[in-house]
Amino acid sequence: MDGIQDGVAVVTGAGSGIGRETARRFAREGASVVVADVDEDGGHDTVEMIGDDGGEATFVRTDVSDQGEVDRMVQTALDEYGGLDFAHNNAGIEGDNAPLADDTEENWDAVIDVNLKGVWRCMQAEIPAMLERGGGRIVNTASISGQTGSGGAPYVASKHGVIGLTRKAAVDYSGENIRVNAVCPGIIQTPMIDRAQEDSAELLEQMTAATPAGRLGQPEEIASAVVWLCSDGASYVMGHPFTIDGALTVQ
Repeated sequence: MDGIQDGVAVVTGAGSGIGRETARRFAREGASVVVADVDEDGGHDTVEMIGDDGGEATFVRTDVSDQGEVDRMVQTALDEYGGLDFAHNNAGIEGDNAPLADDTEENWDAVIDVNLKGVWRCMQAEIPAMLERGGGRIVNTASISGQTGSGGAPYVASKHGVIGLTRKAAVDYSGENIRVNAVCPGIIQTPMIDRAQEDSAELLEQMTAATPAGRLGQPEEIASAVVWLCSDGASYVMGHPFTIDGALTVQ
């Protein structure tokens, strides 16, 4: 994809799933990648995979609920590779899926702190570095839950919030050559779905049946969209919540 080669990317939640595949795709397109995750084993595995593919990557442990660790993530990109061009703010947790009145404040705070405030923290650290570089590209991971009411209350609220933050950042910085968009994945075969399947053996069948495409999405399909949104081919796409869901939400 034009515009990716020789750039520098950071990807949060890159120790597995969508984040891992996005980091690998950036590297295959010629970018150097800072792999960020709280899962140190998963993060190092992603770096190893990128190296095996002939790419360049560095792992930094990053808890997006900690501003100091987020700042260190961005500083790693500057120290190791000389700047920051692309960011995929992808780290997230599902929390408990309880009816709203049965939810707990502890669950609410945990989900909002990672999924929503974590994206805000990342953009606060990334945007100044991109401005120093003369511009950049940011893609935040929202969800179809950010467009519907499906999921636990804090998860739904957090993903709606990510779309709002994305739109606001696009308004604020598009004129300074920083493009900000979001992806809204549907049901994707990731560790999050694997954990949900452990609670219900029939869940995979139900989710597949609910999707008009007749299958779950794969992390690689989201990764392709993320990297495209960062490429020159998406030069006039700004503030957009890009839905990738096998037609689930258009029924």
